[in-house]
Amino acid sequence: MSTVGRVVAVFDLDGTITRRDTLFPYVWRYLARRPWRLARLLAVVPALLAYLFAGRDRGRLKAALLRHTLRGETRAAIEAWNAAYLPRVIARDLLPGAVAALARERQRGATLVLMSASVDLYVPALGKLLGFDHVVCTGVRWEDGVLDGALATPNRRGEEKARCLERLRADLAPVASITAYGNGSSDLPHMRLAERGVLVNGPRRARAEAAVLGIECVDWRGT
Repeated sequence: MSTVGRVVAVFDLDGTITRRDTLFPYVWRYLARRPWRLARLLAVVPALLAYLFAGRDRGRLKAALLRHTLRGETRAAIEAWNAAYLPRVIARDLLPGAVAALARERQRGATLVLMSASVDLYVPALGKLLGFDHVVCTGVRWEDGVLDGALATPNRRGEEKARCLERLRADLAPVASITAYGNGSSDLPHMRLAERGVLVNGPRRARAEAAVLGIECVDWRGT
């Protein structure tokens, strides 16, 4: 008997679809339009040191980066920056294998989901440009249309991403199968919950962990 339900493909963003992290370049280039603003990055140094030497809390570091650099910006300013900047990300930073995988998943009729720890300042807009049906990402706080920069949701990484996948399965039910693509050890908790997990360009440690879990490994950098 065949299973009735939709086929879902869940893609991580940074390092899976794109060649590199997207958040810092997004902030850096925004500030660089007015070079005197780059000095704001100095205020992030204490949070960076705390990350490196006191717990590696990526959510706290992310919030510090946003609050010290973009706090006070309006929605209109952020939307204008997205319109100018994100097409360049698509033109220059996408992995060839990711473009091909998205095309394959779309051709087989999969519901496409972008699930990223990066923030909703730009991830939903990028997801729309790439043709995703749904986007799950880390939320940031606004006050009356002005960016506060604190995180409005848990950082969508690691076990939190696994919880998001299970909510997604329920929200999209009935689901016949989920294929999850990610690029590092932090993606393995949600990839192991999928019917098929694919580790993309994983470092050696992540590949070893994926092998134990029966998750296949691929290289998308030159294909």
